[in-house]
This record gives sequence, C-alpha cells and structure tokens, in this order.
Amino acid sequence: MNLLKSLAAVSSITMVSRVLGFVRDTILARIFGAGTATDAFFIAFKLPNLLRRIFAEGAFSQAFVPILAEYKSQQGEEATRTFIAYISGLLTLALALVTALGILAAPWVIWVTAPGFVASPEKFELTTDLLRVTFPYILLISLSSLAGAVLNTWNRFSVPAFVPTLLNVAMIFFALFLTPYFNPPIMALGWAVLAGGLMQLLYQLPHLKKIGMLVLPRLNLRDAGVWRVLKQMLPAILGVSVSQISLIINTIFASFLVAGSVSWMYYADRLMELPSGVLGVALGTILLPTLAKTYANRDRHEYSRILDWGLRLCFVLVLPCSVALALLAEPLTVSLFQYGKFSAFDAAMTQRALIAYAVGLMGIILIKVLAPGFYAQQNIRTPVKIAIFTLISTQLLNLAFIGHLQHAGLALAISVGAMLNAGLLYWKLRQQQLFQPQPGWTRFLLKLVVAVVVMAAVLFGLMQLMPAWEQGQMLERFLRLGGLVLAGVLAYFGTLLVLGFRLKDFARKALH
Repeated sequence: MNLLKSLAAVSSITMVSRVLGFVRDTILARIFGAGTATDAFFIAFKLPNLLRRIFAEGAFSQAFVPILAEYKSQQGEEATRTFIAYISGLLTLALALVTALGILAAPWVIWVTAPGFVASPEKFELTTDLLRVTFPYILLISLSSLAGAVLNTWNRFSVPAFVPTLLNVAMIFFALFLTPYFNPPIMALGWAVLAGGLMQLLYQLPHLKKIGMLVLPRLNLRDAGVWRVLKQMLPAILGVSVSQISLIINTIFASFLVAGSVSWMYYADRLMELPSGVLGVALGTILLPTLAKTYANRDRHEYSRILDWGLRLCFVLVLPCSVALALLAEPLTVSLFQYGKFSAFDAAMTQRALIAYAVGLMGIILIKVLAPGFYAQQNIRTPVKIAIFTLISTQLLNLAFIGHLQHAGLALAISVGAMLNAGLLYWKLRQQQLFQPQPGWTRFLLKLVVAVVVMAAVLFGLMQLMPAWEQGQMLERFLRLGGLVLAGVLAYFGTLLVLGFRLKDFARKALH
C-alpha cells in the first residue's frame, strides 16, 4: 500500500467535505448571522459533538483499531466478525443510555456547560430545546465511526472520508429550504444534524457488506476481545476527555463574554479546521491502522520510518497553512462570512480568533501524527498523562489571556496548549526509543523556512495591491481570494522545487 496515494485520496475527499462545510457556514452566516440564536445552536451542536469525539472517534478508535488489526491478521475472518458484532452491541447499548440521559437532563447539561446562558431565560430555553433534538446524533455518528474504523482497517479509506459531506448536505438543505417551516427558524439546523447523522450511518452499511463485515450487533460482556477494548478505552476516555473538557471550559468562559463570542470562535475554528481536517485527520486516519499492523508484525524500524514520513509531510504541508491563515485572516473572514446579518464587526472579531488559532495549528496536527505512535502499541497511559498536564496548563493560560484578549485569548490558550502537548508527545517517543528521526532534518527545515518566507512576501505584496475585501459580490470576492491562495501555493511549492524537493521522495517512504 502506498501511503502517499492513500493520503492524497483521503485528503482530496476531505477537502471536498471541508469546502462544502464552508459553503454551509457561509449560508448559515448569511441567514442567521452571529447572535443569540446561533450561539444557542453552536452550544447545542458542540455537546453531542464533543461526546462523539470522546466515545467514538477518540477513545473508541484508539482502543478498537489496534485490537481489530490484530484480529484481522491473526484470528481469521469469522472471529473478526464476531468481535465486531460484540463491540457494536456494547457501543449501541452504552450510547443509547447516554442519549436518553442527555435528552432528559438537557437543562442541567446547559446549566453546567454554558452557565452564562442562565441569565437569559429565552436563550437558555432555546439552547435546551436544540440540545434535545441534536443529542441523538451521538448514537448515530458513533455507530458511523465504528463502521468507518472497520473500513479503514481494511484500507477502504475513501468511504469514511466522504461521510462528513452528508452532514453538510443535510444542513445546507434544511437551512435553504426548510427554515420557514420551523419556529424559531434555528430549530431547522437541529433537525438537520439528526438527519445528517442517519445519512452518515446508512451510507457505509453497503460498503461493510462488500468486505464481509456487516454484522448485527450482539451483546456478550464475557468476550475476551470486548474486555481488552474496554480496558484500553478507560484510560483513552480519560485522555480524549481531557482535550474535550478543555473545550467545554472554554465554552463556559465564552458564555460569559459578549453575545456573539461563541459564534466568532466557531467560525474561526471552522476556518482552522480546513487544514486540520484535510491534513491532520487524514494523516491520523492512515497512520493508526498502518502503525498498528507494523507494530503487530514487530517491525520497529519500519514503525519509526512511518512516523518520520508522517512528521515530514506534516511540516511540509502545515507550516505554510499556519502562516497563510494568519496573513489571510481578513480576506478569508470577509469573503466567506461577511454577508447579510454577519456584520463587519463580526468579521473583525472572527479574524482575531483565527489568528490566535493559527499559532497552534502545527501543534494540533502534530498531535494527530504523534499520538497514534502510542495508540498503535496499545500504550494509552502516556498520552493521557500528557493530556492532563496540558489541560491544567491551558486553563492557566485561559485565565492569563482572557482579560486582555477576550474570546481571542481563549483561542490562543488552546493553541499554546496544543504546541505543548505535541512537544511532550515527541519527547516521550524519543525517550522510549520508539522513534528515531531519519537523517537530513536540519537541511529539510531550513528549506521549508525559505519557502514560507517567499510565500509570505508574495501574499503580503499582492494584498497591498487589492481593493478592500468588503467590496464586490460574493463571486468577485471568491475569485480574488482564490487568486491570492493560488499565488501563495505556487510561490511556496515553486520555491521548494527550486530547492530540490521532489514528490517521489515522499512516495518512497510508503509502506508496502
């Protein structure tokens, strides 16, 4: 299997999903703006999303994928099918209970996670109503993530990568065509989330059938494989929860700030998630099952080499994205969002948060590369300890930054915490002799710095020649923004080409 081709396929599909996500957010900004209603929806959507990351994409995948890879390579097809049936039965039962509790306890959940909303009864009630509609999403998307984890282990990376597109389609359709039928209109988005979750699950079932792994959920708490996953999940839940708890605490802080703060951070986060999703999620998706198989085969040299490949790709692709996000904060926010009810002030506030997030983009994506290095060997305790330390540090940074920087300070605290987390993960991999960098890193980094400087100079120069970004209709703004991005891409990769970079150098590091 060529890792570079797999990465390109997953990244391309993820890019389509993220671009469609921007279309979605542009439509939401135009129709709903940034205020009480959108703050309520983003809080209501964030909570089941956080639980999804804890139970499904986070802790569950980290515990499940390495053991599933072991079953696939050593236990045979029938044992693997039985293992998947037992795991899906347990996951369905646990998340059905969590969903029921979430719906019943919605007011108390909002009271804990967004206490600033209590002062406004209307806002509090709206958020509670939205949460009750969106909470079942966790059950649907978690089962969808289980299906995706199985498909990824069978190297069917493209199908799970496409699935998030369906949520965007559902939200766009409901926002454009069904909003008038809901009172208040923002409730349309709550039902769109539920519809999107169902579509994401159903889409993957035929693909599971193709690989012979579509099984009915069964419950067997005595199965040894199930208990192995549960034992791995407990520390994994703690580790993943730490980062999600940090986001919840940030939401608590933001709920006390001026109306719109939650929305400004959401829109900035969405822009930051384009490179984070296209690169970070794609790298993590490919690396975890690949490293798990390599570790199960006891090939430590190849294990280290794959990590080195992931880190180099990360630096090549993420460093320019981080700099570009900060430089293009105004063109991005104005071109994508400043229409209708989304004012110039909203765009300016979103820019501040985006610049703060850009500081930590490298750390956020490095974690996606480094953490699988531990998960693949079923070592979850080390990332957990690092995550707990990062959580404490991030909250201290929140207190230090929020007074002067407001919502942007919360974003900056997350960024600095991510860099700290990535640095500690790298240090522990080296200390435990799990990773040995390949030769040539110093020259490699110097070339990257030169290319980034050239790109920044080109972007800055072109921005001085362009008219104010709020001028012109959406298409005109998009064309200008597209031209600017294209110039930056050509400047960066053109410089790397002149300095001797070749695509085949990365393809050569593929695992066969």
